[in-house]
Amino acid sequence: MLRKLVEAGAPVDIMIDAKPHIGTDLLPGVCANIRRRISSLGGEIRFGEKLVGLQTDRGALTAAVTENGIIPCTRLILACGHSARDTFEMLCKLSIPMEPKAFAMGVRIEHLQSDIDRAQYGPFAGHPNLPPADYALACELPKGRRCYTFCMCPGGEVMPAASEAGLLCTNGASPNKRNYVNSNAALLAAVSPADFPFEGILGGMEWQRQLERAAYQAGGGGYIAPAQTVGGFLTGKHTAFGKVTPSYAPGVHYVNLHKILPPVLTEPIAAALPIFGRKLKGFDAAYAVLTGPETRSSSPVRMGRDETLQSTGLRGLWPCGEGAGWAGGIISAAVDGMKCAEAVITDI
Repeated sequence: MLRKLVEAGAPVDIMIDAKPHIGTDLLPGVCANIRRRISSLGGEIRFGEKLVGLQTDRGALTAAVTENGIIPCTRLILACGHSARDTFEMLCKLSIPMEPKAFAMGVRIEHLQSDIDRAQYGPFAGHPNLPPADYALACELPKGRRCYTFCMCPGGEVMPAASEAGLLCTNGASPNKRNYVNSNAALLAAVSPADFPFEGILGGMEWQRQLERAAYQAGGGGYIAPAQTVGGFLTGKHTAFGKVTPSYAPGVHYVNLHKILPPVLTEPIAAALPIFGRKLKGFDAAYAVLTGPETRSSSPVRMGRDETLQSTGLRGLWPCGEGAGWAGGIISAAVDGMKCAEAVITDI
């Protein structure tokens, strides 16, 4: 998969780096090159053609239904992504086997990249041969609750990631050179279906929506994100932004995050911050910034698959990648796509 990305224009360094990174500034061009390659081989890209249904006959797929019409097909790889909530709802109505799954939610935490460099490199921080430092932290808390960092973005920025009107969630990104002032990472608490306040297959998805709606309203609308300093979050006292300027471009509004996030998230995060501060100096600094919520760490559902990777309820349908609950990141989703493509070829 890395080789294919290099062929499409990604930096050759990803072939040898332990933590390969393309960069959000270069990735769109890589994707465009992949699209052109698909077209040159006879593939067809249909933008703006929303999947709204499936037609079946005796337990087998016969057609995909889009807003523009019906596309006859007996084999469909469904790589819908973990934010395709309308697709999850459509599949539920068709009784395609799915189940709720564990995932994680929380906030993005921001520090100065120079502080992370000093914490990781010590006196060698700033050396021209050293890349911007990163980290990966995790801890097991009482009652079996797990808290961890995810998607760490050295020299990056916090990004808006909403996929529905009137809801708000965040993500993180770094350019190829990782040369922005701040670093950020998701700071997450693991949750399971037993924690979900909503019942049913899509209970986790509805919980995401509830928190994203509360965040949108707390920010005052206009996709202004709720944010708080670590000091304020831990003490309950208002602590103005200072050393770290929030990078979230639409802007932030200082909010007590305990008022919009449930205790099942805030309590583990509050307990983990000093633990992580002992592992990485300055991680729990009072001036660090928390922006939220981060709700899309992975899919809240998993679609049933058999040994051929087809849906356990519909022959000819291959649920694929992160949205189907069978991958947890860009590369693992791409690899799952390759596995599904090979399975389709074997089935022909």
